[in-house]
Amino acid sequence: MFDKILIANRGEIACRVIRTCRRLGIATVAVYSDADAEGLHVRLADEAVHIGGSAAAESYLRAERIIQAAKDTGAQAIHPGFGFLSEKADFVEALEAAGLAFIGPPPKAIAAMGDKIESKKIAAAAGVSTVPGFMGIIESAEQAVEIARDIGYPVMLKASAGGGGKGMRIARSDQEASEGFRSAQNEARASFGDDRVFVEKFVEEPRHIEIQVLADKQGRTLYLGERECSIQRRHQKVIEEAPSPFLDEETRRRMGEQSVALAQAVGYSSAGTVEFIVDKDRNFYFLEMNTRLQVEHPVTEMITGLDLVEWMIRIAAGEALSFDQDEVKLDGWAIEARVYAEDPLRNFLPSIGRLVRYRAPQESRAVRVDTGVGEGSEISMFYDPMIAKLATWGESREAAIAEMRRALDAFYIRGVNHNIPFLAAVMAAERFQSGQLTTNYIAEEYPEGFQGRDLPAQQRDRLVAVAAVLHWRHDRRSNGAGAPQPVELVAMIEREPHRATVSLEGTAFSIEVDGGRHRIESDWRPGEPLFEGRLDAQPITVQVDAAGPRWKLTHDGATVEVLVLRARLAQLAALMPVKVPPDMSRFLLSPMPGLLVSLAVEEGQDIKAGEELAVVEAMKMENVLRAERDGKIAKLHAAPGDNLSVDQAIVEFD
Repeated sequence: MFDKILIANRGEIACRVIRTCRRLGIATVAVYSDADAEGLHVRLADEAVHIGGSAAAESYLRAERIIQAAKDTGAQAIHPGFGFLSEKADFVEALEAAGLAFIGPPPKAIAAMGDKIESKKIAAAAGVSTVPGFMGIIESAEQAVEIARDIGYPVMLKASAGGGGKGMRIARSDQEASEGFRSAQNEARASFGDDRVFVEKFVEEPRHIEIQVLADKQGRTLYLGERECSIQRRHQKVIEEAPSPFLDEETRRRMGEQSVALAQAVGYSSAGTVEFIVDKDRNFYFLEMNTRLQVEHPVTEMITGLDLVEWMIRIAAGEALSFDQDEVKLDGWAIEARVYAEDPLRNFLPSIGRLVRYRAPQESRAVRVDTGVGEGSEISMFYDPMIAKLATWGESREAAIAEMRRALDAFYIRGVNHNIPFLAAVMAAERFQSGQLTTNYIAEEYPEGFQGRDLPAQQRDRLVAVAAVLHWRHDRRSNGAGAPQPVELVAMIEREPHRATVSLEGTAFSIEVDGGRHRIESDWRPGEPLFEGRLDAQPITVQVDAAGPRWKLTHDGATVEVLVLRARLAQLAALMPVKVPPDMSRFLLSPMPGLLVSLAVEEGQDIKAGEELAVVEAMKMENVLRAERDGKIAKLHAAPGDNLSVDQAIVEFD
């Protein structure tokens, strides 16, 4: 076993590896960039080495600096985490030449599976089901259109060296194939330094289901069940679960056996994942093999009881797997939600800044939080905007979902926009709860984009009851013990009045809302960010923020502002005029902080609805901004190369 391991990564995965190393008694070395000097992984590791500038190309992708850091600190092995150098065969070869162990697969396996074109050929030869497509290199947009026509629309254009949803476009027409080829090629070049793009058939009503494999150096390869990863946006996974609610035992076995065959065909060892696309009839097709630890590995760990990082370390140290395939048991259900610094109301665009407040749910057997941040941490423009991975376990899928909904309510983040409201809305959706998932879920459920969740009337009444108790507590603190009881109030939600009467009965509150009655038990005090207690004998958690004279309450994916007033004040408030926001419809505003890559228009130009206006790059993803209606360009407020802030004007229309 190793005495010291260097983690060639950052953020939550570096912290995750450190946690296992600590349990095994292995010393750890962190590496960090300028932007990560105060990072959580730096503080958790036994040692830390600075390796360069904030951009990944100046630090986490500098193999020679990482190798030197390992030599200088006496580390015997390197764990790559995921992303960065984790699937670079030449990095592994350089480690071997330096006498360092790589905690991952051999370089030949990485190289074989790292090229999506070659990997499909290998998979087909190993008897693995593959998607119809053109596996050669495409030289031009015109050729991409021609190939797409031959395969038949819809098709998927994908970067050969791609991953993480970058360099991928769906095309349903010649125009989309041409534009998609250009964007996929540009993203691939920027993200991977490799602009090769290929085309394959896009499977309708697809599910994304992957098989976790684990192989030692003695020749034993096992599969550890599957993960359902169909809830995606921009081809990037958002919610994962294990097992899949769709697979039966026979399909699981066949997918597992084919995954094992592929791993053995390339001489694989360590943890790896074989990804499949599955159609509505449970036909499955090979997508790719990820020769590393997956972001979503916690759900597999939670239902198998195995620590995949530990087994990666043990296998790298030469140990054999100590169990057989028939000893792999799936216990219960686990769900993971990726908490991102992004704005779901702005098409999930990245949000950067400081975590002014950060309070994660309490961890337990049923709740796990993998994170690399804490209160005061900075979400930087240089890296993936993930804040944390929240995973929950239950004896059934229904129980795991219920745990997730409670945990999301308790996840309090302020300072940046985040996607918790969206995650909670998905968990509450009947379609998700019934397991009717496809990779088109988000597009189908939110065709106009996520607009937030409207709470059912019953839940709105519950929040009115909570707001009434908040007001009672706040009023009692302000006015002292002489505050009158019972108290008659009016709670205004979007100018809609709800009458409430609050009475204190022992240590609990009795609240009458519009004729209905609720009982609340809570020891909440003014200033606390979470209202936790029991409402009608059921646990409830509500996030509480003061918004001037209003309470801003967040619960179950919805945020409402409630103004609680005495009856006479409520009558006067109803007469107040509503402030009309300024009209910004004459401007094209940047929906995110990012780089203005190009402008496709000039002053005085006539434009048509759907026409490309500009391309903004954020987090290495190109975002094409199009005209919403016909018009004319009056003025350009920005130029290519400008760094844009959120809502900065780019173009003004006549």
